[in-house]
Amino acid sequence: MRKIKVGVIGVGYLGKFHAEKYAAMAEAELVGVADTNPEQAAAVAQKCGTKAFADYRELLKAVEAVSVVVPTSLHHKVGMECLASGVDMMLEKPMTTTLAEADELIALAAADGRVLQVGHLERYNPAILAMEQYLTQPLFIESHRIHSFKPRGTDVDVVLDLMIHDIDIVLSVVNAPLATIHTVGVPVVTPLTDIANARLIFENGCTANITVSRISKENIRRLRIFQPRSYLSVDYAKKEIMVIRLQNELTEAGLPKEEIINACFVEQDALEAELRDFVANVRTRAVPRVSGQQGRNALAVAQQIMDQIRENAERYSHLLRNP
Repeated sequence: MRKIKVGVIGVGYLGKFHAEKYAAMAEAELVGVADTNPEQAAAVAQKCGTKAFADYRELLKAVEAVSVVVPTSLHHKVGMECLASGVDMMLEKPMTTTLAEADELIALAAADGRVLQVGHLERYNPAILAMEQYLTQPLFIESHRIHSFKPRGTDVDVVLDLMIHDIDIVLSVVNAPLATIHTVGVPVVTPLTDIANARLIFENGCTANITVSRISKENIRRLRIFQPRSYLSVDYAKKEIMVIRLQNELTEAGLPKEEIINACFVEQDALEAELRDFVANVRTRAVPRVSGQQGRNALAVAQQIMDQIRENAERYSHLLRNP
């Protein structure tokens, strides 16, 4: 099988892991890495046995596909150049800073027949993949993503930093248009929102309650889904899933018997699965599991949430100034 020639643009904290995964793949050839920090690019290139490029445009001339792992503010600029160069692209989340930028990337990829995949990594969490076979009709979804404070990522709102993962998962689970959003969010450590809650109500009646924080003393990443006669629980970090399904047979107390399914997938690597899927999509020209349109959909909801939090903050600050 011919190896797909790949590269990585941006090899900071996350990008270096992309490079390491590609370097270990039998189905891919890591042609090179590029970064604005030449020392970082050289260090990652040496570790992965590949070449460091000072200018990512030179890297684009030598590859078929790239991972773009640069700051979000540069996603549109770098992404447009990748697609215009005829290179398929794995673009980290959030897709862009604006919906207009996302639309331009989607349109260019479609016009040129390029693969545009967005890096919503939790879609490849093995517990999420295992959960899909048990989904029937979600009625209530409870999601918590609570992280300890880290300076990395605080250049963006916690909604774009963390909640967008959960927004994407919820949108992929609920097969219905979004009806209303109710939010609350506050800055605590940074000038931007650090803790937020969003209640998403869909037209089919399903409600999703999503809470995120980046100022906790502990790390929690959990998802619970309630649906007729069954309950699903996912621990993202432990890669565990529990499913409880009610049976028709009754217990001596007259309650439905329960079927309980537990599974753990600690040996499976979500990033490796994501990048292997990307390489396969490049080879087969398949539509990605997380397409550009799905990345845009998550961004659209995230922006609605941020706008509502901002409007609420302005309203309350006005009341405080004029009691």
